[in-house]
Formats: sequence, structure tokens, C-alpha cells
Amino acid sequence: MDLLTQPINMALLVLLAACALLFSRRGAALGRTLVCVVTAVLLLLAVLPWDYWLVASLEDRFPQQPLPAHIDGIVVLGGSVDPVVTAARGQPSVNGTVERITAMVELGRHHPEARLVFTGGSGSVTAQALKEAPVARAFLDSLGFDTGRVLFEAQSRNTWENAVFTRDLVTPQPGQIWVLVTSAVHMPRSVGAFRAAGWQVLPYPVDYTTTGSNGGLRFNVAGGLGSVANAMHEFLGMAYYRLRGWSDALYPAP
Repeated sequence: MDLLTQPINMALLVLLAACALLFSRRGAALGRTLVCVVTAVLLLLAVLPWDYWLVASLEDRFPQQPLPAHIDGIVVLGGSVDPVVTAARGQPSVNGTVERITAMVELGRHHPEARLVFTGGSGSVTAQALKEAPVARAFLDSLGFDTGRVLFEAQSRNTWENAVFTRDLVTPQPGQIWVLVTSAVHMPRSVGAFRAAGWQVLPYPVDYTTTGSNGGLRFNVAGGLGSVANAMHEFLGMAYYRLRGWSDALYPAP
């Protein structure tokens, strides 16, 4: 998946092929063409507002809404902690999506009646023994939050399993209001997965990375590459989930 969703990886592979062709008498012309094409693509990624065209469209798919006075439960998706670095360094390591966990703290304090669930195992092929849930527990403990209120689901490897395993853990009842917390860019795929699992949830998007407005032209290669990579990861993920029957729609909407 990373190979398909990381533009810089694709650009490097094409440039490597172009370099090989440049040393070939028959392929030199094709090599020069590939170098020019990659350069043009990188230029377009650097100057055009991909964050507005792609990322903001995902982040705005499920707008923020006021929560009801009573909430039965809150589900927070994993992805905001790094179990591998945590194990190596001996202290909880979080990343740029830590708002998922801090939102649990905020919502949990405002809604003492709500059941709280953190769902996150390991999506790593090589480090399945290192789970996110224990790291999230340690991080919440360090914030002084009562982790005795929280159920930790530690076996899921992806968003589909987040939905299914958490559903089986808490057995939500008809008419109950469960809030789903995850990054705004990840919310469409997440809601689609929960709906396909037979669970209607109330989206609570966090961790925004765009303003939602068109910033116009700029020159930022890293920013353009990052925006396209993040968006493509979600769009390809939604297509895959739909093909697997793990989502109720190709592009879930409210």
C-alpha cells in the first residue's frame, strides 16, 4: 500500500528506471522523457493546492456537529501511538494524531456517563507483539486520566477490525448513542466500516491538517507530496474496503 500511496517512492522508482535507460543506446530517449515527466509531476505537486483539493475534501466529508447532552459510549481509534518506539525508549511515544487520545480525555470528562473504548492492536507485519492499547493506557495514565473507565481493545489490525472487535466487546444496543473519534481525514473510511459492521456511530472528527480554504499556489514539495500521499492512502483504502465488503459505500457520507 505504501508503494502506491507515497508519490516520492513512485518518483524514485521511475527515476531509477530512467537512469538505467540513459545508459542504453536504444533507451536513452525514453530515459530523458521519463526524467522530464517526473520533474513536471513533482513541480505540479509542489505548487498546486493538493491539501485543499484532496485532503480538505476528506476532512470536510463529515462536518463537526454538537454532541447531544447524553452519550452512551465513545470509541477512539488507534493510530496515535508508536508501540515500537515506546518499547525501544521506555516511555509512551505519540505521533501527530495524538488529538484522538486527548479528545477522549476531554469528552470523557464532559460525559462521565459514557463508556470509553480505545481500539488499537498492531498493523505491523513484523511487530505484532507490540500493541497500541498498552501504550495508550500508559499515556493516559501519564495525563492523570482514570484508565479504569476505559476498555482497551488490543487485537485489531485495521479499521475494519476496530469496528468488528469493538462491536463484539461492547455489544451496542439499538437506540444508544456512540461517538466515534478519529482523524478527520480518516473519518469517511471509518464510518463506512462501522456502518458495514452494523453499527451506527456519531462522527467526532479531530486532528485537522487543513484550514478548508484554498490557499492558492505555493512552492512546497514536501507539503504537496505529503498531502497527496495522505489522501491517496484514504481513497485507495475506501476502494479496497468497498471491494471487501468492509464499507457500506465507496465514499461514505453523512
